Amino acid sequence: MPDSWTLLAIAVMTAAAYACRAGGYVVFRQITPTPFVRSVLTFIPGTLFVSYVAPALVKGGPAHWAGAVVTVAAMMATRSIPLALVVGIAAAWGASLL
Repeated sequence: MPDSWTLLAIAVMTAAAYACRAGGYVVFRQITPTPFVRSVLTFIPGTLFVSYVAPALVKGGPAHWAGAVVTVAAMMATRSIPLALVVGIAAAWGASLL
């Protein structure tokens, strides 16, 4: 059983994450973003994904790169995110066994 400080930290992080998410909804109910802002916001998911993946690729070895290449190829071929992720994970796992 986690101690009370750990539970408090989890509760505070949960509240902060919820406040950030809810805050975005509150702000966008009050304002109407311009077409430029809307177009910029469409790129945020991709940039966040790259910010998570790039450090792992820089630090990782050949298995990481194999998984990334296969994932991108599968995504380009199928346009299916779940399938591309499964195939990429399988490729990385297979490459790590070699």
